[in-house]
Amino acid sequence: MKAIRIHDFGGPEQLRLEEIDCPAPGPGEVLIHNRAAGVNPIDWKTCSGGGASSFIDALPFCPGWEFAGTVEALGEGVEQFRSGDEVLGFIKFPQPAGCYAEYLIAPADQVCLRPAALDPVSAAGLGLAGLTAWQALFEAGELKSGQNVLVLAAAGGVGHLAAQLAKWKGAHLIGTASGTNKAFLQSLGCDDVIDYTRQQVENLIHDADLIIDGVGGEAAIKALECLNPHGRMVTLPSVTAAEVIAAGEAKGLKVSGIRARPDAAQLHDLAMLASSGKVMLNISDSLPLDQAAEAHRLSAQGHIRGKLVLSVR
Repeated sequence: MKAIRIHDFGGPEQLRLEEIDCPAPGPGEVLIHNRAAGVNPIDWKTCSGGGASSFIDALPFCPGWEFAGTVEALGEGVEQFRSGDEVLGFIKFPQPAGCYAEYLIAPADQVCLRPAALDPVSAAGLGLAGLTAWQALFEAGELKSGQNVLVLAAAGGVGHLAAQLAKWKGAHLIGTASGTNKAFLQSLGCDDVIDYTRQQVENLIHDADLIIDGVGGEAAIKALECLNPHGRMVTLPSVTAAEVIAAGEAKGLKVSGIRARPDAAQLHDLAMLASSGKVMLNISDSLPLDQAAEAHRLSAQGHIRGKLVLSVR
């Protein structure tokens, strides 16, 4: 089978399309004939030696944690799937999962059936960003209907899903993005859109119940001024999470970080919302597997609206 692998940490030029042996499923696992794999910032950060690289025991490493494909074979004890089932998954994170490949091994309990109305490319991009948004809003953020929610970087992969899920839950929704994304954010349900290139959000908003921070660093620290005294922020970028949390504590505010975890039940709920049109995953581009390096270059530029996906077959 073909797979994208790195043999040394570095930039996109380290990604190679190689022929490797097809794996076999063990107990509790399924072999997936892959159709598409989502691309996320954590992928290129890990390949460069950051991100989740500390969880890689040895190189070579095949990136990717989310996929959509077909169940090819079942390991011992797997009874919830049959060969030929169309499925999607966000798997093993932060341990290596190897989704940039024609075949992959997935824990059966981290996989769910793909609704027929949800195409494989969209399904492949839903896992990491969707579950990050879901867990940030409904677990760490404890979102309730009627609350004021501010999403920083609301046009991004996590941001545009968090915006839609917050609106679905009944929130009053404010999103930040560049001015070119104003119409896009309005289409997601944003009641107010703030152009961060021209306006300072901390000067405009002071009653947010919940902030989903997709920016981190100094921008997130300034945005703490937007919270009401009983509000909370969930900061997503792990590299600046500690300093943002410390800044919140100094102000007596609730700030927490989050690392998305696989959850097949939540992913199935997301897939059903996406298949019914209640949540839309915006695909910025779909590239073939052998253009994984270009996908990493695009992702690293930081201006992707929605998600990038690799089409495997």
